[in-house]
Amino acid sequence: MDSCDVERLNELLEQDVELREKIKEQVADLDKKTRNMVGVLNKIHSTPPESIPGLLDSVRPMLHSCQITSAAIAALIPPSQFWRWKEMWTNSLRTAIFSAALVEFLGTGKLISLPEVCQVLGIEDEWKGRFALPVEDYLHGLISLVNELSRLAVNAVTLGNFEAPIQISIFVKDLFAGFSMLNLKNDTLRRRFDSLKYDLKKIEEVVYDVSLRKLAPPSQGGRQI
Repeated sequence: MDSCDVERLNELLEQDVELREKIKEQVADLDKKTRNMVGVLNKIHSTPPESIPGLLDSVRPMLHSCQITSAAIAALIPPSQFWRWKEMWTNSLRTAIFSAALVEFLGTGKLISLPEVCQVLGIEDEWKGRFALPVEDYLHGLISLVNELSRLAVNAVTLGNFEAPIQISIFVKDLFAGFSMLNLKNDTLRRRFDSLKYDLKKIEEVVYDVSLRKLAPPSQGGRQI
């Protein structure tokens, strides 16, 4: 290996280090935003139903601010190098997906779609190969949503919201049925999906107790929590 080759290799290594540091800065910003959102959303477990809309209004600006960070990361990644760098922001992105899904469910009672998540987070189709939202990350975010809703089903009852567990049960059962039809080959994703049956059982136990005590009227799908 001659001196020219060594010099060129050193230049490439330095470029990688510089790029990694720049990406780290943006990922740290995304991580900070997602932690703030989760912190606020965690208040749903102690917030009366009538105050939930106001809480969601405080989260939406934080959620939309992720669009700036998405654009910054996309601008840094060289063409066709998405899979090389994606692990740097995967956890933060999944948390952002979870936050978007929870806000959508609490606001409308509906499931947010993958294209809708991309729209909320400002992820453009033209960024493919640099920054994108993989299906697996979307599914991980939905599993985290179910984990959170199983907690909410229990805590909603303590706040006197007896309809919430029934609405959550309908939503989660439909989502679980959809997951069951997917061909999940990723081991981590498959294990997390298998754990959903415990969340579903937990929710069903709450619904059974509420129904047995006749604390809630017949359920109505698509309503807000």
